[in-house]
Amino acid sequence: MKLLNIFKSFKNDESGAVTVDWVVLTGAVVGLGIILSQTMGTSITTAAGNVGADVITKSDN
Repeated sequence: MKLLNIFKSFKNDESGAVTVDWVVLTGAVVGLGIILSQTMGTSITTAAGNVGADVITKSDN
């Protein structure tokens, strides 16, 4: 009977549920960040190179 009470209290304990939610949400945000950086990485690098070239061109004049 005591063992059954231990299993019931374990089943009803929700103290770790919030931690699991935060781990899942954090993983989703990190995953989206990786996908975004892979998708837009080359475009951002190209745009930064163009800005740098324009700054050098403007400073030479």
